[in-house]
Order: sequence, then structure tokens, then C-alpha cells
Amino acid sequence: MLGSKTKHDNPQTLDQWSRVLCEQEMPIFSNTAQNIYSSLDDKNKGAMELSSIILQDPNLTTKLLKISNSSYYNPSNQKMSTVSRAIVILGSKLIRELTVSCSFFEAIISPENKQRANQEIGRAIHAAVQAKEIAITCNDSSPEEVFIAALLNNIGSIAFWCFGGKQCKYITELVQSGNFSPEQAEKKVLGFSLAELGKCMSKSWQLGGLVEETLLYPASSNSRVRIVQLGKEITHAIDEGWDSSEMKDCLEKLESLTGEGQAKIKSSLKKNTDSAVNIACKFGAHDASQFIQANSTHTIPTLPTEEDLDPKQIQSHILQDISSLMSGSINLNLLLEMVVEGIHRGICMDRTLFSLFGSNKKTLNEKLSLGWRKDVNEGKIKLEVSSSPINLFFKAIHSTDGLWANPDTDSSLFTPQVINRIGKTECFLIPIHAENNPIGLIYTDRSINNKPLTEDDFKVAKHFTQQAIIGLSLYKIKKQ
Repeated sequence: MLGSKTKHDNPQTLDQWSRVLCEQEMPIFSNTAQNIYSSLDDKNKGAMELSSIILQDPNLTTKLLKISNSSYYNPSNQKMSTVSRAIVILGSKLIRELTVSCSFFEAIISPENKQRANQEIGRAIHAAVQAKEIAITCNDSSPEEVFIAALLNNIGSIAFWCFGGKQCKYITELVQSGNFSPEQAEKKVLGFSLAELGKCMSKSWQLGGLVEETLLYPASSNSRVRIVQLGKEITHAIDEGWDSSEMKDCLEKLESLTGEGQAKIKSSLKKNTDSAVNIACKFGAHDASQFIQANSTHTIPTLPTEEDLDPKQIQSHILQDISSLMSGSINLNLLLEMVVEGIHRGICMDRTLFSLFGSNKKTLNEKLSLGWRKDVNEGKIKLEVSSSPINLFFKAIHSTDGLWANPDTDSSLFTPQVINRIGKTECFLIPIHAENNPIGLIYTDRSINNKPLTEDDFKVAKHFTQQAIIGLSLYKIKKQ
């Protein structure tokens, strides 16, 4: 419960509550959300940086790929085995929606969630789906952004009811007494409303954009803010009943907004409600889905839990994707991303780095890194290739088919400069050649879990790297 992991055993002020919830209770979401928004706001960063952020978290990667392959997000049923391919097929905007959503639910869903917490989560998912579908109907430029804004619009309430401890009980008792409205009870117990808490948390996370605008200015005349608010109104109206005055008001607003008839609108709202149940289950919010389920037009069976793919299956699927990519017009960036992801996920590595030679041939510069714990503003990794004395990277880049290095048997290669850059751990280093000349290097290790490397692991890493070399050759041939 709140306070068990922080010096604030009993947070009092709005800022203290926001800090504890953001930094102590939901750090996974905090880090992922900031990194995702940073990558998409920076025009110098692209799909490679986005996939790198996602792949830092194996659980997030697995969940994202499962949801990306669901019929709601992937109606064409194009199989996606890698994050890189998912970004190409679904687009960066939709992947951002899924990544923010997955990391959000990973941060809040736990066995300790109470009924009210699941109710708030269910409402948020339902409102997000309804708002996104309205945005699509209105030809909004980014329905995915509307989805995120609606999902996070009650972030203060969701976070509080998930982690608020005994204060949750106090507020509930005041509301049940009949003498206090929910907002009055919140201010009585906390000194502020949960809506104010949501605004403060949004600023702490630096979410900006439509998320923050909708939280700060809910009565704004901005059409996109109004769509987010309408998504919330629809979920409330459905709770009141399909024939309620609240629903009549929503139908009139939607008729004016979309130009569609009310019968068609009501049919769409019911379909969206069913979709929200499925999406909640896909995100793992099974308990929360029950609060949407009550308003669904038919019973949707609980989705079976998918077994995580074992490494051999991951290897096979990614190799199939690589083969398919190389049979057509080759996208080199996508090919290299798939190769790195195949090594990283296919043999369960902790850190993987793909680097290319700089113009002076003395430095290998990061192109893609997975698993490296870096700050958002930290620069790219640079590996110095030294021939005097010969270091790890020089030895590897000039090897025939790769180097399996061990600090105990190859201690001389782990110079102070190397140790300062990557540490002192067992690793694979495999060069990438073009026309028999080394142009880059793939480095990978298990420096976090420290599980021993095997001969089979080395063979798989070399096999994936060979796909990159073949792809480079084919690319040149097809360009001639």
C-alpha cells in the first residue's frame, strides 16, 4: 500500500501525493511515457528509437505484440513477430497508443485493486474507445492521441483508488453517508480533488499535448477536447441506461457532430462497448472489463491467457519475417532492426547493440541499442576500436565470424576504456561485413541476469547477423 516504499508514510499535500504516485507507485509508466513522448516529439528520432524504447521491457514487448496481432488493431491479420514490423504495419501513432496503454496497465493492475479501482479503470477504457471511434468518424488527424487523452483523463482517480490506502476507505464512508458529494469527500479527506491530482500528475509526467489540455481545460471549445469529454459522457449515459435522458443528450450531440442518424449512432455505441470489453481483456484488465461487460449487448467470453512464445518460436517467427522482407524491396533499417531484435529476444539477452564505423574507422557508433539503461537525454554509445593495445572491439571487428569473449580468459582485451564503456562481462561480438570489409558490429550480453552463454546461443547470434550481411548484399544487387 501507499507509503510502504517511500519516506512519505503519510503524504499530506497535493505535490506529495503526486510525487509518491508518479515516482514510487507508477515508475514504470512514468519512464515509458516520457520516453515515448520524447521520441515522437523529436523529429530527429524515428521508428528505430521507438522500437528501442519498447524493447527495453520484455513484458511490455510481449503484451504489445499480442495486442498488435488482435483483430481489433490488426483486422487484416498480418502476422507481426517483431516490434519493428508492428511499427511499419500499424504506424508509429498507433504503436504509441498501444505502448502508453500497455505500460499504464502494467503499472496499475495488481491483485490489490479494489472494486472502485477496477470501476475507474473500466470507465477509462470504455471512454477511450468511444472517444477514438468518434474521432475516426470526424476524420480527426490523430484518433490515437484522442484515445490516450481519454484513457488518462481520470488518471488522478485511477491512481488514487489503486494505491490510496486507508484514505480510500475514508472517502467512501463520507460519500455513503449521503452528506458529501464525491468531490466534497475528496477535499475533506485529502485537501484537494482527484481531478486536481490528475492535473498535477500529468505535469510531473510531462505528457503535454491533448492529454494535458483536456485535464487543464475540460470546458475548452477545442473540438478534440470536446470529443474526449463526450467519450466520458457516453460511458456515464450508458451506465444510466440506453433510454435515459443522459443518453438522449449524447445522441443529439453526436448527431450534430457526425451528421449520422441516432439509430445508427446508438448501434455504433453498442458495438464500441463490446470492443471496449475485448480491449480491456487484451490489456489484462479482466476485472475492470466486468464493469463494461454489464453494458455490453452480448456476453463476451473471457479470453484465454496466451502462453508466451519460447525463444525457439521467437527465432523462427522473426527469421520468417526477415526472409519475407528480403524477398521484396529491402528496407535496410527495418532489416537491421529485425536482426537485432531477433538476437535480443530470440536468445534472451539483456543488452544488445548494433553499431557502425564512423568516418575515421576508429569509432563504432550506436545505431540501435536494446536493454541499455540510459537517461532520456544521454548520448549515443560510442565504442573506441584500439589496435595499441588491441582491445575487445578491435579483436572482434577483425575476426572472421565473431568473438565469444570472457573476462577470465580474455582479460587483456578488456582494457580500462572497454570496461568503462560496457563493463566486464561475458559477451558475443559479431562483425558485419560488406564486400569483405567490416562496417559494423553487433554486441550482446547477459550482464543483468548473468545467465551463462552457450554454444547454441552463439550460433543463433551469428545466424541472425549473417541475415544482415546477406540482406546488405541483396540490397546492393537490387539497386544495380
